[in-house]
Amino acid sequence: MGIHDGHREKMRKRFLQSGLDAFADHEALELLLYYAIPRRDTNPIAHALMERYGSLPAVLSAPVEDLRKVEGIGESGAILLKLVPQLTRKARLASAAQETVLNSSERAGAYLMERFSDERNEVIYQLCLDRKGKLIACKRLSEGSVTNAELNTRQVVENAILTSASVVILSHNHPSGLALPSEEDYAATNRIRAALAAIGVELADHIIVSDGDFVSMADSGYLG
Repeated sequence: MGIHDGHREKMRKRFLQSGLDAFADHEALELLLYYAIPRRDTNPIAHALMERYGSLPAVLSAPVEDLRKVEGIGESGAILLKLVPQLTRKARLASAAQETVLNSSERAGAYLMERFSDERNEVIYQLCLDRKGKLIACKRLSEGSVTNAELNTRQVVENAILTSASVVILSHNHPSGLALPSEEDYAATNRIRAALAAIGVELADHIIVSDGDFVSMADSGYLG
């Protein structure tokens, strides 16, 4: 057993005994990278990551392409760092979706802000609900550029039919601006509301998310 093997075993035992609360941020990264970089000392790599990005959250949100620039990390290490927070977020969202009731703009907005938290481009989501506001499905409709994403009316209608939804909430984000509806947003809302009304489904809201905030078009009186 080499010197690095002995150190790794001590780190693993320490984690199993005390969890990550007993680790400094760079030590947590060092431990994680063991499982992508089996034959190299990952301590200098962890320090380099912290120096480059400044904090653990910044490391875990960095693009894979940029992570690869850190000496020694390699593609496997970069992908692992990107995978872990996304897997955690996916599990958290799946847990939250069970018996999720979105019967107010506050609840729907909070749920959607979590959905959009890691999005860098404009993305459109459709929430399909029953009459009591229970979430049946959250559909990711499209992803575009920083300023635009295409909204397919037929897809929205099909999702509502396939999930037997009684109510739909539409949502998209403004990654590079304020959470205020544009003229295009008003036009899209009118188009979707009319298409859903034709099959007996209510468009309850169109929520726009940006920079930790959201605007409800229903609360603004537009869908009243």
